Amino acid sequence: MKRLLMCLASCIFIALSISAQNIDFNKAKLEKGRADMWLKKMDGKTVLKVIMDSTVTLFDEATFIKLQDFTFTDGAIEVNVFSKFLPNAPEWARGFIGVAFRINHDNSKFESIYIRPDNGRTNDQVRRNHTIQYFAYPDFKFDRLRKEEPGKYESYADMQMNRWIKMKIIVKGREAKLYIDDNPQPSLIVNDMKHGATSSGSVGFWVGEGTEGYFKDLKITKTQ
Repeated sequence: MKRLLMCLASCIFIALSISAQNIDFNKAKLEKGRADMWLKKMDGKTVLKVIMDSTVTLFDEATFIKLQDFTFTDGAIEVNVFSKFLPNAPEWARGFIGVAFRINHDNSKFESIYIRPDNGRTNDQVRRNHTIQYFAYPDFKFDRLRKEEPGKYESYADMQMNRWIKMKIIVKGREAKLYIDDNPQPSLIVNDMKHGATSSGSVGFWVGEGTEGYFKDLKITKTQ
């Protein structure tokens, strides 16, 4: 009986410490970073369309739309993403699209994992190795991380442009893992996120230059 009561107490604790939400995109609950947004219907679902502000000239900036009045520290972020090239996309565009998280109130600090779908099936192995990217704004962008610790914050997974790709990011303390298309093994593991174990903030839907990005089926699970 004692063991049963302990088991029940443990189950109750776990249930109370996990909060899962399926979140519909609603303009009233979204806030612009350095990007523009539109809501549209695709296959009967409301989809968020995001294009970065054309005045941005630097890489890995706060070019996202984020959830308003939302706080996330640890848990899971799941979303389907779709990227295609804008008509004026530069030659080096790769379909940059992903998720920013633990975004502070003024967008001056956040973590992010994004993908480069156009790299997924190229015949250039070096580009394949750069299909997935982690960065921490503002001090640890992709170029610094690639120079100082090459290969540590980038990885490969099979993907391509112009199709839906499921991203699932599991965050715990200083660790983040990215899973692609329900693969049981992570495609990227970051063990030392640059803003530490206890930072918190909103969740954003990030795109880079040359990308017309779409997001749907958002689900966020918070763990305490």
